[in-house]
Amino acid sequence: MIKRLGAFFWDVFEVIVFAVGIFFFIYLLVMRPHKIDGLSMMPNFPNNEYLLTERVTYYLRNPERGDVVIFTPPVTNLDEYIKRIIAVPGETVMVKGGRVYINGKLLNEPYIDDSAPTQAGTFLAEGEEYKVPEGEYFVMGDNRPNSSDSRYWGPITKSTISGRAWVIYLPLKLAGVVPAPAYSFE
Repeated sequence: MIKRLGAFFWDVFEVIVFAVGIFFFIYLLVMRPHKIDGLSMMPNFPNNEYLLTERVTYYLRNPERGDVVIFTPPVTNLDEYIKRIIAVPGETVMVKGGRVYINGKLLNEPYIDDSAPTQAGTFLAEGEEYKVPEGEYFVMGDNRPNSSDSRYWGPITKSTISGRAWVIYLPLKLAGVVPAPAYSFE
């Protein structure tokens, strides 16, 4: 009887260790939950929204314009930020007249509220072109008047990106896959 009870507890222990191992594998290498804290991505990612970020994509390809990424910004090592990639390595970015230009062409951003123009910042002055260096990405929040982003502290590196926003799971009325925007230039 004691031998069977010991075998039972050993089996339970093995299942728990296996489950914890799978959890840490998924958490560290595949996906992580995140909570949106702030208004910088409104209205597309409201405050207190929960989402899963996946980490596999950037092992297979480089980040692309429109990707919503979670990263550690150069202004703090404590908090992770969520922003949208606006310009990729080798492109020039400029803010002029409340709009964003990539390589001299107006970037149409369907997810931005037209009543809130994009202002320049302390890093990227009005009408100044900035060429994004290799291995770096220029990011901005969707709620441009309320976003601390690359306009103020410069681009981010790929190594600071911890994941790409993938699935919204709370609140349930907003649940679904994070859509990739379709860009056009004028």
